[in-house]
Amino acid sequence: MRTAVVAALLGLGAFAVAAGLVLQLHSYPLLAKLQHDIDTVSVSEGEGVTAVVYPPGGMPEVRHNLRLTATTHVEGDLAAPEIKENGDVTVWKRATIVKEDSGKLVLSAEVRKICLDRRTGEAVAPCRGEFYETERGKRVTAEGRQLLQPGLNFVFPFDTEQRDHRWYDTVLKRPVDIHFAGEQLLQGLDVYRFAHTIPQTALDRFAVPGSLVGRPEPSVDVTQYYGVTRTLLVEPTTGAVLSVREDIRQELRTDTQDEGEGTPVFAGELRLTNASVAANADQVKANLPKLFVITTLPTVLWVSGAVLVAIGLVLLLVWRRGLVAGPLALVIGACLAGAITYGVTNASDPDDSLDLKNVVSSSNVDYGLR
Repeated sequence: MRTAVVAALLGLGAFAVAAGLVLQLHSYPLLAKLQHDIDTVSVSEGEGVTAVVYPPGGMPEVRHNLRLTATTHVEGDLAAPEIKENGDVTVWKRATIVKEDSGKLVLSAEVRKICLDRRTGEAVAPCRGEFYETERGKRVTAEGRQLLQPGLNFVFPFDTEQRDHRWYDTVLKRPVDIHFAGEQLLQGLDVYRFAHTIPQTALDRFAVPGSLVGRPEPSVDVTQYYGVTRTLLVEPTTGAVLSVREDIRQELRTDTQDEGEGTPVFAGELRLTNASVAANADQVKANLPKLFVITTLPTVLWVSGAVLVAIGLVLLLVWRRGLVAGPLALVIGACLAGAITYGVTNASDPDDSLDLKNVVSSSNVDYGLR
């Protein structure tokens, strides 16, 4: 009986410790990664917005008190050469179109493609085919090892830390520090709040019709300025961005105008709809139990396994029973745990279900571009 107790304690302890090690060293790197085949649509809305609109066949004009809808489609480009089963890099495309609701006129649109580190969410290079495009036929592409859209673009890293991160701003075309601003509850999830304010910053200088900026001349040289206050709510375990709120201010200024004296190009707030936030939260809730198995469970297994092994060793020394069965149980428990955990992990690998040999590039690259 004493031999059986010692063997059981040592066997179960070894099983727990070995399973924890496999989950940490093999399962986590294999499963905690961005998916190749993402395909999501999210919607942001804004009310009381002032913006420039482009009536068909007419001149651009400033309109006030608009209601806007911004639709964003993110999908994986499985045809990209960087996509490999269990590779470290994935390739995502994002198409965004902003329309005013009454006449369905397009205010702006953008399409971009980027390579991402599957664990940190950071943009990586080289990335063949990386680009961004805001006007049809004016695509900006990366060359060689150039990092065209550096920083975080879509998600935060797995196990997001409470510190500053570099978030890529699509207007400035460069990453900007976004600061940890606290914790809160969202849809029953503990989330981190990240925020920053980008002050009014000069962008391009160009000529516009004088009528657009209230001048009698046919053409007037102006400088476009841009600033934004951005707040992101991030689920830290997955790094998923659940909610986005942006208060955007853009204006055209002549050489004699100061901040606030120019012509507004865009002035208002866009935020993800409740439906989009709920959909994001539901997806995270579905993924968290899977991540628990490869993040928190290993620690539980190590601690419990170590306790069982310690008790078994003490009893082995005190009772002098199980001197052969005990070590044998240790070996069998460890081997059995490794084999089972390794097999279950590989069977759960989402990359195995993808057919990466028979894919074609998606067709959303002209989405909304004028």
